[in-house]
Amino acid sequence: MEGFVKFFGTGGARFVVTTQVRSTGGLLIHYKNTNLYIDPGPGALVRVHSAKERYNLSRLDGIVLTHKHLDHSNDVNIMIEAMTEGGFKKRGVLFCPEDAVDDDPVVRKYVMQSLDKIETVKEGQTYTIKDITFTAPVRHMHPVETYGFVFHLNKTIGLIADTRYFEELPEFYRCDYLIANVLRKKPIEQHDTVAHLSVEDFARIITEVKPEVAIMTHFGLNMIREKPYLLAEQLKDETGIEVIAAYDGMKWAF
Repeated sequence: MEGFVKFFGTGGARFVVTTQVRSTGGLLIHYKNTNLYIDPGPGALVRVHSAKERYNLSRLDGIVLTHKHLDHSNDVNIMIEAMTEGGFKKRGVLFCPEDAVDDDPVVRKYVMQSLDKIETVKEGQTYTIKDITFTAPVRHMHPVETYGFVFHLNKTIGLIADTRYFEELPEFYRCDYLIANVLRKKPIEQHDTVAHLSVEDFARIITEVKPEVAIMTHFGLNMIREKPYLLAEQLKDETGIEVIAAYDGMKWAF
């Protein structure tokens, strides 16, 4: 096993954040000797330290924010402090959109000083940190600056962050494996403050991309009530693709 994705939280949006029906702690990608934490939302630090399998956050190499909304970024400051051993060991890289650190920033200035570097994520750019190389293929359609990523590892892993569906979206995520934030079961009218994928959108994406494995995560309250694992089974039957509904604490090896 060269790598794995650890889901420390599979919930998303305001009502799940405030109730913690599911954790909103984000996920960790481990590949070879590199550890990259993505979207440390509320509870990330607690979830890491309460996991059965211990993870030493001082061994993180970097942290990624897909965007600055609190369900994705709330714990970023304390996670940076954990990565830098309380700020006493200058190390690590933060990858984030420009508005996460410049316009109404979510990262504290004194915390930024502990980092080796801040990489501003831009559409079409490629980034490398030790063993992990990843690309931000397209800016997503979301109220704030938001990006998903394609990780070029032993195989390609796509991560579709929060976005409304648009026709070109699947073309940017033609990957061996695909992880996507699927907030709701049914699509609703999308507007400036509501922009998330539904199960129907996800079905369209994976039918076109045809990944070996497709994983849903980042569920809203109504989606959780519908039992994501049942929806995943339905999608598998309909598409013939291996579809997994992530759950808090799930470790998926690749």
